[in-house]
Amino acid sequence: MKLEEKKLNRQTIYEGKVFNIYHDEVLLPNDKISYRDLVEHHGGVCIAAKTADDHYLLVQQFRYPLNKVMLEFTAGKKEQGEDPLECAKRELLEETGYQAEEFISLGSFVPTCGYSTEVIYLYYASKLSFVGQALDENEFLNVVYLKLDDILTKIMNNEIDDAKTIIMAFKLDRLNK
Repeated sequence: MKLEEKKLNRQTIYEGKVFNIYHDEVLLPNDKISYRDLVEHHGGVCIAAKTADDHYLLVQQFRYPLNKVMLEFTAGKKEQGEDPLECAKRELLEETGYQAEEFISLGSFVPTCGYSTEVIYLYYASKLSFVGQALDENEFLNVVYLKLDDILTKIMNNEIDDAKTIIMAFKLDRLNK
């Protein structure tokens, strides 16, 4: 069965710093016309940085859309055209103050395929050295050190409900088995 849809027209709804929003007219596989709203996003990275004593660096950060402090693995958005690994190195240093000698790709995932182009690239980082945090001017967060079992417990107790952190913890747990 044919599944692909073809874009016929695009209306720009919003162009912003973080994302753009479009309203597209599409041709469906059955040759009927329909409409799709689309958020264009440059993507991001998520980094599981592990210390020599087997703790992972997470950050506590207030997330305005949810009006609450979230506990997450270090993460950040890619600049347009930025290499994901370079973004991961930059975000790890900015948010935690650590550099890593080793980065291993753990793949990527699509958080919201129904309306967004966002892809988040996952990295495991090790052999850390602290060189000093370099937060953006409008960024406020606390660094938290947790063992993987404690992260998984917090996920199961709904104390961590951030999707990228849950996916990363699952991947780390599977790698350790």
